Amino acid sequence: MALRMCESLCRTLSFSSLFVSLETAPVRLSTARRVYAARNAVLRCIPTCFISTDVFLDRLRKESRLGLSENPAGSLSHAAVPQDRVEHFSLMLKDPDQPENPKVLKVALIGAPNAGKSTLTNQLLGKKLFAASKKVHTTRSRALGVITEDDTQIILLDTPGLTTPSKAKRHQLEKTFLVDPLKSLRQADLVVVLVDVSDKWTRSSLDFEVLKCLSLNAHIPAVLVLNKVDLLKNKPLLLDITAELTEGIVNGKKLNVRRLVKPIQKETRERETEKTPGLQDGEEQMSNPDSQLVRGLSREQLRALKSRKGWKHFKDVFMMCATDGEDVQTLKSYLMVEAKPGSWHYHSAVLTDQSPEDICTNIIREKLLEYLPQEVPYTLTQNIELWKETDDGNLDISVKLYVKKDSHMKMVIGPGGQLIARVAQEAGLDLTNAFMCDVRLKISATLKN
Repeated sequence: MALRMCESLCRTLSFSSLFVSLETAPVRLSTARRVYAARNAVLRCIPTCFISTDVFLDRLRKESRLGLSENPAGSLSHAAVPQDRVEHFSLMLKDPDQPENPKVLKVALIGAPNAGKSTLTNQLLGKKLFAASKKVHTTRSRALGVITEDDTQIILLDTPGLTTPSKAKRHQLEKTFLVDPLKSLRQADLVVVLVDVSDKWTRSSLDFEVLKCLSLNAHIPAVLVLNKVDLLKNKPLLLDITAELTEGIVNGKKLNVRRLVKPIQKETRERETEKTPGLQDGEEQMSNPDSQLVRGLSREQLRALKSRKGWKHFKDVFMMCATDGEDVQTLKSYLMVEAKPGSWHYHSAVLTDQSPEDICTNIIREKLLEYLPQEVPYTLTQNIELWKETDDGNLDISVKLYVKKDSHMKMVIGPGGQLIARVAQEAGLDLTNAFMCDVRLKISATLKN
């Protein structure tokens, strides 16, 4: 019944005609038919003036019959990160094993905190190497992941969620939160902007910090990814969101979309503005033109950005769930096609520039963020006390957590030591997958003097 109602609703929308092209850059829609074509190295495209209703019907059908994929992007699941720091460092310095006609693409993933950047990076790699949790500021600094298949190498630059200088100071965040996203964009060949469409307060406009980054790097092609569409019950609303975030233009062509909902009421818009990061901090940054993020933008340009909700220079739009195998495969195939002739930057065995110890501490922090309330996980520090490869090729790791308050200690340990044991168990499984060996992880906690 719900499917028939959605079909009836979608037929009321106005669209132009469909055609297929391998040269235009359209709004990409993740249907099973296009995924099948992508897997056969054929990228089916539609012009930006057309958004097929099939995307909404397909989403309903797919969610009723598909589960989540553990290796959605089809990456080699047997690839491993070296257990030893020296071995990892040597691999990073090793000359790339260039194929005959190499292609490469550097992709910067940016977005507001908790948009799903690290989750998408993990899914594209087919292996969990980056911390991802429901809490903000899980990613603390830029890290890269490397996808190497056949003659193509994709370098994914995962960045911290964009924030403002005042918020970084207020929450005592590292300088990397302000500097790393901008540095990544300057090095990128393509920018992927993630937006969480499940957040009704922020999904109708791009984050102010995102707009600033895009404006400073307008010469770099950008694509929009509407993430977490599985959490959006009203799928046709994606059309309105797309129109808002692209200002009705994708790849230089105007979208032909009829609005499905009434314009946002005044009180709703005011509440939305209060929840949108960066709007209240805009005046402060305009008075500080030497700020790292706004250098290169005049006060007039910043004021103009404050009045904008979208970016009209997106090359493509994807509607996806970062944990859905078909969606991720579609995006990955797109990135492979976008790669240009050029020398590889890393050996094909490299998966990430993170050291083994960095991966360990990041994954443990992810679990702590997931299970501990409020500010508790943000106040904890870690120290790796033991990192030993055993004779049978396995890995023994011992980590000590330093806790600031006695009340926090009780929460970290949990009733009967259950919480800290759960963190060790789940983190150990993730590390086993990353290093492709049995990892025996022990975690203890003590009060910080």
